[in-house]
Amino acid sequence: MMTQEGERFIMRGSLNMETVPALFNQGLEQLSQGNLTVDFSKAETIDSATVSMLLGWVRAAQSKQRQLSVHGLPENLISLATLYGVADLLPTH
Repeated sequence: MMTQEGERFIMRGSLNMETVPALFNQGLEQLSQGNLTVDFSKAETIDSATVSMLLGWVRAAQSKQRQLSVHGLPENLISLATLYGVADLLPTH
C-alpha cells in the first residue's frame, strides 16, 4: 500500500508481485503530474518486483524530466539490486 503524507508517499506492508502493479501505476500517475518522493522505511517485505518498480519509475521520471526521490530503502532491496547488477541505477537520498 502507498499512502500520501504531505508531498511524500509512504510504502507500507508487503511489496511483491501481487501488490507492485497497482503501486507502480500510482507512482506513474504521480510522475505525470509532478515529482515523486517515496519512503520505503515502513515496507515490511519486498521482492524482485519492487526493484523492477523502482527502475520503471526511474525511467518514467527521466523521460518526463521529473525528480524521483527515494528514502529508507531496505537493505534487502539494495541487496537484490546489487545481485542483479542494477544498484547504481536506484535513486537514493
